[in-house]
Amino acid sequence: MQLTWYGHSCFLLETDEHKLLVDPFLDENPAAPVKAADVAADFILLTHGHFDHVADAVAIAQRTEATVIANFEIGQWLVKQGLSASKVIGMNTGGALDAAFGRVKMTLAHHSSSLPDGSYGGSPGGYLLEVGGQRLYFAGDTALFLDMKLLGVGGIDLAVLPIGDLFTMGPADSIEAIKMLGARRVVPCHYNTWPPIAQDASQWADSVLQRTAAEAMVLQPGESVEI
Repeated sequence: MQLTWYGHSCFLLETDEHKLLVDPFLDENPAAPVKAADVAADFILLTHGHFDHVADAVAIAQRTEATVIANFEIGQWLVKQGLSASKVIGMNTGGALDAAFGRVKMTLAHHSSSLPDGSYGGSPGGYLLEVGGQRLYFAGDTALFLDMKLLGVGGIDLAVLPIGDLFTMGPADSIEAIKMLGARRVVPCHYNTWPPIAQDASQWADSVLQRTAAEAMVLQPGESVEI
């Protein structure tokens, strides 16, 4: 599999057969190296309703005919924006489903969730994916929380964690998250998009090396890594 970071919290996970796009925020993302019209997707996963996570979801889903997985309230909102209900799967925290690419479970996240028009965005979340024999965790926007220990039961091959601080956990709390998750590899996100969430990713990676058993993989926007 291949994981590509498009800046902020937008990732593309590519398997031999499927393309999974997480939290598409591209056209108005100052860090994104591509635009919404440039990306392909078979599935789109949305962690919560904030603009910087759902901004381009409708346009990409309509163009690619991707199936969108989100919490129930965001799913309803997407249908109101013009997506076919048959292309939207609404979930809620703790629920799981089998999809064409593997298994996906919606996990807890401590954050908020309102949609771009101000309507209620349901509960924020993350995703625990079982794809290609690996367990991948996309935390979404979240604070540190003790139940990350439970998420790590069974092992985490790769965790994607926010480190930007201010709106999510910062570098120090992310180190504790890595320890609780027991992740083998970790990729940072939700940082350096704007000055208020600027972080030194190299310094963070050094802390991961010194204080955890995980391998830190710092990507540049548009860069990919085999996983």
